[in-house]
Amino acid sequence: MIKQDFLPINGTDYVEFYVGNAKQAAHYYQSAFGFQPLAYRGLETGDKEKTSYVLRQGKVTFVFSSSLVPDSEIAQHCNLHGDGVKYIALWVDDATKSFNETTKRGGKVYLEPKAYKDNSGEVVISGIHTYGETIHLFVERKNYNGIFLPGFIPWNPVYKSEEVGFKFVDHMVGNVGWGEMNTWAKFYQDVMGFEQLISFDDKDISTEYSALMSKVMANNNMRIKFPINEPAKGKKKSQIEEYIDFYKGPGVQHVALATDNIIHTVGELRRRGVEFLYVPDTYYDSVGQRVGIIDENLDLLKKLNILIDRDEEGYLLQIFTKPVEDRPTVFYEIIQRKGALSFGKGNFKALFESIEREQERRGTL
Repeated sequence: MIKQDFLPINGTDYVEFYVGNAKQAAHYYQSAFGFQPLAYRGLETGDKEKTSYVLRQGKVTFVFSSSLVPDSEIAQHCNLHGDGVKYIALWVDDATKSFNETTKRGGKVYLEPKAYKDNSGEVVISGIHTYGETIHLFVERKNYNGIFLPGFIPWNPVYKSEEVGFKFVDHMVGNVGWGEMNTWAKFYQDVMGFEQLISFDDKDISTEYSALMSKVMANNNMRIKFPINEPAKGKKKSQIEEYIDFYKGPGVQHVALATDNIIHTVGELRRRGVEFLYVPDTYYDSVGQRVGIIDENLDLLKKLNILIDRDEEGYLLQIFTKPVEDRPTVFYEIIQRKGALSFGKGNFKALFESIEREQERRGTL
């Protein structure tokens, strides 16, 4: 018997970042990541408190918002956390029903269903709180045909970069504090009807020095996947502890962006100056024995430092950027799935050791 889905989600609608300088952040994501300009809101549209730039590539929509005043919620968020994800907006058919179903199951109210209108129709948005100051918005746009949301105008600058091949958000990882992983896994299960897809303990994700634990929560159609990480005891400070120290609390650690051609995507990102974690050449000495036959040229993957892992369904290719902020917080994963449904368990040790090398350079290990 198929379990009834009380919270149908069509996909990720958009991800909104609160940043110190939206104009410069938008330019970086255009130039380095190949995002295309889409929409704008700010002083010219009558908004006296904040500026927002909207960029899109494939089905990935990012919004970068900055404060125009010193004492706003955005300014306070950036002062405490640095640049980071504030809203994970989920595309639904009925924002009111989504709100009612989640709040009656214990979701804490952030925004009661509200209709936003302009000449292109209306969008209904509601929202609930999740870990830290992160918010899930439910966005219903079936009666809207505008550029993005009411209040935004088309943004069509002269400068545009070439896309690099991002298709959609594969998953988004949240870092939470000591002993909080099960609490938030239960939140996604009880409040949002997600199922636990997979879990990793400190035996799966550890090195000589540090460790973490993780549970991956996914909705019914598997379009939304949220791994939840917490620190685990180790000899030294884990990447999760470092994140929480600098972000000053729980938050989104990384966004995984899917591509159909990771060799092209990563080659292009490297050419544009995006920095990635380094994995030693020795990783590739035994990877062939572990993952078996793959379609890609192993020497090319080695040159680009792309990791490979296999599960029962197939294999995946993945690579992780260094943090894209001054604080060692938010970073990106580039992922290409060739059938695999997992998250690269076989790469965890190499990845962790790479992160530890960066932590050691920062003096935070």
